[in-house]
Amino acid sequence: MPPPAKRSIGQVLPLLKNEFPDISISKIRFLESEGLVSPERAPSGYRRYAEADIDRLRYILRMQRDHYLPLKVIRQNLEMMDRGIEPPTIESPASSNSAASAAPETDPQDPATAPRPAQKRPMKLTRRELLQVSGLSEATLIELERQQMVVPKRGSIYYGREALTVCVVARRLQEYGMDSRHMRAIKQAAEREAGLVEQAVRPYLAISAKPAQTLHEVSQLVVHAHAAMIYTLLEG
Repeated sequence: MPPPAKRSIGQVLPLLKNEFPDISISKIRFLESEGLVSPERAPSGYRRYAEADIDRLRYILRMQRDHYLPLKVIRQNLEMMDRGIEPPTIESPASSNSAASAAPETDPQDPATAPRPAQKRPMKLTRRELLQVSGLSEATLIELERQQMVVPKRGSIYYGREALTVCVVARRLQEYGMDSRHMRAIKQAAEREAGLVEQAVRPYLAISAKPAQTLHEVSQLVVHAHAAMIYTLLEG
């Protein structure tokens, strides 16, 4: 029996639950109240969702979960899609790692044997696009730039993936009361670790056939160790 052309909100919920376990009827209604999805109303007043409405909900929820985009940016993307314009896309870390994660004889829990991420396409964002995609305020970005925490790519006016990551993290940390002072402390810790890595591996870079890969692997090991130690300290 073919699926109904239009579904009630109660029928939509289980269709989304597998991919988005935290979804609820109140969440769907909230997205509707924000004007992000506009299901048809039956004469009785009940919402009736078409396939296009469900696909729209999936897009919104994926942008929130995978890229942490604020509703303002998601709304802009949806408006572009409604006009037939392709919105800016950001490669999901999960999807970029999928091919590498399928490699045999690796232990994802062991940073020494974990597969390396697949090579990502270079990201080029203008300053305006960086603000739009990250959802960061202009004032906060100015402060991050002043502290040299967010900088364009070397010899370019464009911002890359690392700049976007810092902006998204800065925006999300603000939700927990952490501001530019805390970001400065994170930067200082990163500078110390970068200096440690550079000094320790310098002799190996001189003889390595792939110095960039060597530097990447050592950096990843340090990042894994740093994260594990933070978790240990906080759990203790």
